[in-house]
Amino acid sequence: MMSPKPQPISAAVRKMLKEARVARLATLDAKRRPHIVPVCFAYDGKLFYTAVDLKPKRVPPERLARLQNIRAVSSVALLIDKYEEDWTQLWYVLIRGKASLIPKSARKERAWAIRKLKAKYSQYALGMLADDAAIIRIAPERTTSWGKF
Repeated sequence: MMSPKPQPISAAVRKMLKEARVARLATLDAKRRPHIVPVCFAYDGKLFYTAVDLKPKRVPPERLARLQNIRAVSSVALLIDKYEEDWTQLWYVLIRGKASLIPKSARKERAWAIRKLKAKYSQYALGMLADDAAIIRIAPERTTSWGKF
């Protein structure tokens, strides 16, 4: 079965994605149980990237649930939102798509993703993102957005 053609993301939504600092990545394990974690992300106009950074983890990076889940079930959701007490300022963007781990052999794409993430997050530029970090690529298939754009 072919994947549906990705929906274009409007310029107003792309601006919000550029400014947004955190997202929530939802994955499914092999038994289709959900798992969700906050992540930093970069969007290049076509694909989303997130990485396993050097913040302390409870398990070694290769055993992280999000990575094991993506290996088992590639369907993911990425939720980027903004909450304000002034509810006229609320918005969200929900990306549903396919995730994959960028292999170490894909040096050019890995370097591109790491550059994008380091450009967005000073913590990454200052050493919190290793050059050999696990990088997740999310190819959007369906985008839903709501709010003040």
